[in-house]
Amino acid sequence: MTASRPPSSRGARRTAIACAGLALGMIGLAFASVPLYDAFCKATGYDGTPRQGPALASSAARADDSMVVHFDTNVAPGLPWKFIPEANNVEAKLGETKTVFFRVQNTSSKPSTGVATFNVQPGLMGSYFVKIACFCFNEQTLQPGETLDVPVVFYVDPAVREDSNTAHLSEMTLSYTYFASKNGQPVTAAVATTGASGTKRDF
Repeated sequence: MTASRPPSSRGARRTAIACAGLALGMIGLAFASVPLYDAFCKATGYDGTPRQGPALASSAARADDSMVVHFDTNVAPGLPWKFIPEANNVEAKLGETKTVFFRVQNTSSKPSTGVATFNVQPGLMGSYFVKIACFCFNEQTLQPGETLDVPVVFYVDPAVREDSNTAHLSEMTLSYTYFASKNGQPVTAAVATTGASGTKRDF
């Protein structure tokens, strides 16, 4: 007659098998979690991974899409300056960085200081016209007869085509006005401490 194994021996064997199976399962899960984690990061942008997703259906159509930017320059009464853009308008592809120069000249026989303000029309374009560098709000003093070329660097955000209020627009206007700036005047208090520098030359 064959002696049966003690219950404790059978239990120990089952425990060992279960532990081995659990260990193998954990190893498999560890390997599987790597691509799953990577896919999660790419889908969500988590942990600094560049976010990936389906391209917008309109992306190909926007590849050569552009916006005509018109320039309007003005000088307020009391400032003896001449102020003109190098071009009346430019055509900029959406997302393309553009640099445009404007020329100012002190036409008087005395030094004078001015500061420029700006606005964008239509007003809805203000959210999509992105200035990288600009002379606006930068106080500038010109000597008698001195000329200065000042740049604005900008791009038009392609997201303009995703907004139903601006998707149809093909033109916009960037308008600048130079005002006289004197100590104690409100306009002086609004002047920024940084701004783009210009290149001095004659008209």
